[in-house]
Amino acid sequence: MDKEYLMRALSQFNTDKPNWYNWKKEDSNGNKIPNNQRMTYENIKLNDSTATIPSKADVDAKIAELKQADADIVTDRQSAINKIVSTASLTDAEKKALFGE
Repeated sequence: MDKEYLMRALSQFNTDKPNWYNWKKEDSNGNKIPNNQRMTYENIKLNDSTATIPSKADVDAKIAELKQADADIVTDRQSAINKIVSTASLTDAEKKALFGE
């Protein structure tokens, strides 16, 4: 699971409780969890006793929603560029200056 998307998804839950979660440092056997393995759904811990950990299914659905929104932005940007380029007489240098292409 992508850590960035996991954190973005978690920020959409318990919105009335800032900093409601953190990451466990030890597993249930008391073994230290390496830093590069801590940021997973399984290692979420509550910082706020009035917050609730959302279900994995809810988090996964939110991640899918965020990924789709990001993909839509890329698609919409490319569509807008294509429309502008097809209706304007831009030189290659102007296209590159505007769109980096």
